[in-house]
Amino acid sequence: MTRLGNGEEFRRWRVEKYRELDRLQNAHSTSGFFKITAGSKAEGLTCRFESDFDTLYPLRNVLSVETGINLHTIPGHIDVFRMDTRVYPGHCRLLQERPAHKRWGIIENSLSDNGFGDVLLSSSLLVDFLSGNLDFFVSSPRIVRHERAGP
Repeated sequence: MTRLGNGEEFRRWRVEKYRELDRLQNAHSTSGFFKITAGSKAEGLTCRFESDFDTLYPLRNVLSVETGINLHTIPGHIDVFRMDTRVYPGHCRLLQERPAHKRWGIIENSLSDNGFGDVLLSSSLLVDFLSGNLDFFVSSPRIVRHERAGP
């Protein structure tokens, strides 16, 4: 396996390089997002041009926390949502704990009421907004857009 480039040594090297690439791209990014490589690339299982890229683009200044986190340790310019995991396994609801002083429009337009006085971040509203404005965020002829699958 080592001769084929799949040994543990090669995997660790690839993991380091993908993290370094993310770090460099994030350092020069002026957008409200930062990049995290995920999936087989992040685990070092595939080479650069082998298979697809799984990438997360979390918003800066938006944070989801678990129960028990002290909100006073989080700066006021960060939108804070608490994860409610009392739903289907592998899913959670994001309840607004504390709004930021200045909020992203994408977050403001994705908030909804759950009927019990709580403010939720709606993944459906967020994905619908992103789908309608995807060219604003990512424009490349190499990107293939598939239908949404899953939550």
